[in-house]
Amino acid sequence: MDRTTTTVTGTRLPDSLCTHTPKCPSADSPDREAAVVVAGHPEQGWSLLCNAVVLFEDTGELLPDGQVVAPHRPLVVAA
Repeated sequence: MDRTTTTVTGTRLPDSLCTHTPKCPSADSPDREAAVVVAGHPEQGWSLLCNAVVLFEDTGELLPDGQVVAPHRPLVVAA
């Protein structure tokens, strides 16, 4: 059974846009960033993953339910 998520605007989105096998991680999975890109816009700095997560080039994320994940780039340590 396909699940859906209601966005902050009231739009209903499927929890996954994944149409391939094996299925990609869901939007609430810790490895959600491993999902396949279905719409990439590097010139604008974002990509839509097949689990309906919008991934930004600064590593921030917008989840299908409207939650925001702050950028989480690894810190660079100077030697």
